[in-house]
Amino acid sequence: MEKILIIDDDQSIRNTLTGYLKKQDYEVFSAADGLEGIELAKTELPDLVITDIRMPGADGFEVLKCIKEIDPHIHVIIITAFDDMHSTVKAMQQGAYDYIEKPLEIDKLKITIQRALENKKLSDELNSFVGEKTEEYELKNTLIGKTPQMKQVYKKIGQVSTSRVTVLIQGESGTGKELVARAIHYSGITKNHPFVAVNCTALTESLLESELFGHVKGAFTGSIRDKKGKFELAGEGTIFLDEISEVSPNLQVKLLRILQQKEFEKVGGENLIPMKARVIAATNKRLSELVKAGKFREDLYYRLKVFSIDIPPLRERIDDIPYLVSHFLNKINLELHKNVNKIPEDVTELLKNHFWIGNVRELENTLMQAVVLSSDDVLLKENILLRKTEQPSGADKHVSKVEYISLEDLDKRHIKNILDALKWDKNKAHKILGISLPTLYSKIEHYKLSPFEKEAD
Repeated sequence: MEKILIIDDDQSIRNTLTGYLKKQDYEVFSAADGLEGIELAKTELPDLVITDIRMPGADGFEVLKCIKEIDPHIHVIIITAFDDMHSTVKAMQQGAYDYIEKPLEIDKLKITIQRALENKKLSDELNSFVGEKTEEYELKNTLIGKTPQMKQVYKKIGQVSTSRVTVLIQGESGTGKELVARAIHYSGITKNHPFVAVNCTALTESLLESELFGHVKGAFTGSIRDKKGKFELAGEGTIFLDEISEVSPNLQVKLLRILQQKEFEKVGGENLIPMKARVIAATNKRLSELVKAGKFREDLYYRLKVFSIDIPPLRERIDDIPYLVSHFLNKINLELHKNVNKIPEDVTELLKNHFWIGNVRELENTLMQAVVLSSDDVLLKENILLRKTEQPSGADKHVSKVEYISLEDLDKRHIKNILDALKWDKNKAHKILGISLPTLYSKIEHYKLSPFEKEAD
């Protein structure tokens, strides 16, 4: 029989709830104040505690804190006055399962109690499973996966990391192209030298040229001193050119020259500077198709594609999803000071059946939202907020559901969701997003994002 502890200084509420819950076949205990309730919780170890906020001795917040210290798996439901919403928010932030407004509504109370106890039971059932799997899922690498597709990626990383050959990484947005580039850099002969990443879409052509090659004093208005470019700063390490497909025709010519002659000039400069860094380029588009369309130089394409790695989309390696979920939950729990570490089987199946147009990045963002919404240690299905999808028809029926949106909209949504989840802590957000702080500020301005402002549907 499940145990419920009621803590309220109002005797009529205690009597009403006790009588009602006993009729529902629960074992019920009650306490007239917070201190008495805490002592009862220590001896009886209830499955659920229902407590008022304002009480003598110890208020509801102190009760909540002590209950969680006794056993973090005991669920706590807060009884709050309708106009006490500040206290409600505070209680939820401190780990309360849910709250019930006064005056009490029996139907709402019944549903909340049932859900809390079902959740507690599910948590207990999964507890032993988590204990067995924790060691297996304690993954220290950022590239996660055991499917044949990912093993092929690992094999290629091993092959290319022992040389300075130019690498082209191709894959859909959100598949982890920069992670692959970093793995190549840090697992091979360049690991003791700089890794310098450049987002080729973040700057105008003139600014990108200066960013890549540097400039001399007086080269253009505002250039008050000499500046080293990314190629020079990379030294004998790696320069990572992300979204290389977006580089202008003029810059394509200059990049081709650098790859051919292994030297470059600063903007406005005359001296040739040797280029010692290994170049890794990445794109979410098929460069071969852009070459056919006349939008990308064929000679540069072949210079970049000395060694190529294609990263599979998440929907083609769904068996990696449980490993990715475990990895991201560990990461997100640390960032948000949460402990959501239990994953029901139906949640795993839900995640494996989604199309994931935004790939691993979308999965991480979805889990971030779910953890923010979680009130205990179980990843609940109701907190998995998947984007609206539509079912393909005809010959495409075998394909999973997908929402047709632009990559820019996906990028905008993802950045906004991460910022909102972190209460607009930009220092944390740019690290989670894997971009520099200036790039984050640039994207916020470009997308006209603002704190917690709901997007129009």
